[in-house]
Amino acid sequence: MDVIGRTVALFLCLAVAICSLPRGAETQPPTHVPRVGFLDPGQPEVGMAFRQGLEALGYVMGQDIVLEWRSWEGSPTRAPELIADLVQQQVDILVIPGSRLVRVAQQATSTIPTVIVAGGDPVGQGFVVSLARPGGNITGLTIQHPQLHGKALELLKDALPRLSRVAFLWEVTLDLSGRKALEDAARALGIQLQVLEVRSPEEFPHAFQTAINGRAEALYVAESAMLAVHLRTIAEFAITRQLPAVGQLRPSAEAGLLMSYGPDLADLFRRAATYVDKILQGAKPGDLPVEQPAKFEFVINLKTAHALGLTLPSSLLFQATEIIR
Repeated sequence: MDVIGRTVALFLCLAVAICSLPRGAETQPPTHVPRVGFLDPGQPEVGMAFRQGLEALGYVMGQDIVLEWRSWEGSPTRAPELIADLVQQQVDILVIPGSRLVRVAQQATSTIPTVIVAGGDPVGQGFVVSLARPGGNITGLTIQHPQLHGKALELLKDALPRLSRVAFLWEVTLDLSGRKALEDAARALGIQLQVLEVRSPEEFPHAFQTAINGRAEALYVAESAMLAVHLRTIAEFAITRQLPAVGQLRPSAEAGLLMSYGPDLADLFRRAATYVDKILQGAKPGDLPVEQPAKFEFVINLKTAHALGLTLPSSLLFQATEIIR
């Protein structure tokens, strides 16, 4: 083969090689891997549930999704700076636990899609226009349910048939919808509710003394980030004063309250993964309805019952989804 023939053959080989490359491979930029900012409330099981939810949808961590994890490590006061950091990092989606910090996220960004998990009343707090059509950049899952407080009080009354006065430990920064729902439930059951308003742990001693002075027979603890950090202190007081206490979520019973009744927190975080998936697929958060809890947990702490000298009826124990012995 002469020189011209060899040159033509080489040219043809190069042309075939170039044509066999994926279209645009020589100039195509790396595929964008979405980053999700996750604010961890310091409960390992919920973070694990969120990861499991994403993995069940086919996501591989670090490969086709990256979690920008931030934990406040028992100090909710650090949460605003963590949210600010995630916004500055320009994550694709924010996942925020509870309602208290949504206001911070709302002030930090009006464009990054934000998924609330275990929030309060997003409509009453002005985060969304309606549950069905949130509008804006916020959606998610609420822990509010019409029968929640009534059922919790009924279970407490099953444990204490003569119950007539209940003290309600309530953080004043919470939205009023939960407080009103509990007041309505107490009224329907003929229970006198004594509201103990607190702003910080320093106000606990006064609130507890007010409960004793008011001859409270039991204690209902509201769900809030601040109170959650001090559940063991609250449980110790309740046991010392022989006050059966109920909280809304599993950590309440695990910390030493007599019982907890409320949404399955892990289930809510698993379901939050579906919101992330839909948004990454192109859905607008304002078009995704805010959902109410679908699964509930009733946890009894038998160690606390023994410390209080209570013998719980078998019918009540039978209803429990979990018993701490």
